[in-house]
Amino acid sequence: MFKSISFALALLLIGGTAQAQETKKITNKEGSQYDFTVVKDMEATEVQSQGRTGTCWSFSALSFFESELLRMGKGKHNLSEMFIVRNAYKEKAMNYVRMHGKFNFSAGGAFHDIPYIIKRYGIVPEELYKGQSYGETETHNHSELDGILKATVDIVVKNPQKKLTPSWRLAVDGILDAYLGKQPTEFEVDGKTYNPQSYAKELGMDMDDYVVLSSFTHHPFYEQFVLAVPDNWAFGMVHNVPLEELMDAAEHAITEGYTFAWASDVSEKGFSFRDGLAIVPEDESTIRKQGSDNQHFSDAGAKKISNAFEEPVPEKNITQEMRQLAYDNYETTDDHGMHITGMLKDQNGTKYFIVKNSWGTDYNECDGYFYASEAFFKYKTMNIMLHKKALTKKMAKKLGIK
Repeated sequence: MFKSISFALALLLIGGTAQAQETKKITNKEGSQYDFTVVKDMEATEVQSQGRTGTCWSFSALSFFESELLRMGKGKHNLSEMFIVRNAYKEKAMNYVRMHGKFNFSAGGAFHDIPYIIKRYGIVPEELYKGQSYGETETHNHSELDGILKATVDIVVKNPQKKLTPSWRLAVDGILDAYLGKQPTEFEVDGKTYNPQSYAKELGMDMDDYVVLSSFTHHPFYEQFVLAVPDNWAFGMVHNVPLEELMDAAEHAITEGYTFAWASDVSEKGFSFRDGLAIVPEDESTIRKQGSDNQHFSDAGAKKISNAFEEPVPEKNITQEMRQLAYDNYETTDDHGMHITGMLKDQNGTKYFIVKNSWGTDYNECDGYFYASEAFFKYKTMNIMLHKKALTKKMAKKLGIK
C-alpha cells in the first residue's frame, strides 16, 4: 500500500526464547524524520483520481462502501462514481428549479448523497459506466459539463415562457447522456443478469445502516440537524456529538475494524498532500507556500515548505470553541471528501489517521494516501460517515440508533 515503508524486527525474549516480531514502520516521504508505527490498517481498493472535477464526495464515499464490502466478505468491487454523480446532478437540478435558483447548484455533494442515490437508482460496476462519453479516457474533466448544466437550469429558473415546460428535465437528461453516457438498464455480472437496483440489492448493503456524525455547538448535542454547508443540496441530517466523543467514535471504529468516510477542510497551512501530512503546528509562520491550489485540488494543491513536514513539531491543542469559531468564520469549510482506512502513531505517541485520497498516486510518496494528525482531525472535520455497528453501544443509545 505504501512506498515509504521500512520493517523493524524487534527481538522479544519470551520464556527465555528469542522470537522475531515484525512491526510495520512508515514515513511520509524520503528523508523525513517522521517515524510512524501502524496501529491498524484496513483493506481498501486502489486509489483513483477524480481528475478535474468536484466529485470527491462520490469517490471517497464509494471507496468507503467498497471497503465495507471487503469487510463483509463480499469480495473486491469497483463501483461507478459517475453513476452516482449523474443521478445526483439530475436530483440537484430538480431541487435548484424548485427553489427558484435560490440554492447551490454545483459539482459538490455530501456523503449522505450516496445512500440517497443508491436507494433510489441503485448502483453499477465501474466497468459498465465510466462516465467519459465526452472523449476523455485518462482522467475526468467536468469543466464544460458543469458550465452547460448551470446555464441550462438558470434559463429554466428565469421562466421565459411564464410556465415551465416538461422538456427542461429531458434537456438535463440529454446533457448528462451526452457527457457521461446513457445509464445501463440491464447488464450481466458473473453470468447473472441485473439492473442497477437489483445489483445494489445483490451487494447486500443496507443504506439505512450508515450514519453521519458531526460536532458543532450551534445545535444541541445528541440530536440531528441539517448541516449548513452549500453542498448539502439534499438537506442531509447529521448526528451532533461533543468533539471528544467524535474523536472517540473515529478511534473506536478503526480499532474494531471499520473504516469511515471523512469530510474536512483542506485549505489549512498544515495540509500538504505532497508531503503526505495534515497537521496543525503551534507555529504556522514557518510554512511557506509555492504555487496555487487548483479549483478542485485535483493537482494536489500548492507546494508547502516547512520543517513541520520534515519532523514532528508541537501542535495546537484543539478545543470545541476553536472548532466552532473556525466554522462560523468560514475558516473551516466543506472542502473535500476522503476515506480513512487506519491509524498510526509517530515516535512521540501522537495519533494520526491513514487517509485514502482521490487525487491519484503521482503527487506524493505515500501512494496517494496521507496521514492526518489527531489535532487536524479534531479541528477540521466537517463530518464522518460510518456503519452504525462501528459505534459503541453507549453512543448508539445516546443517539437513539438501533
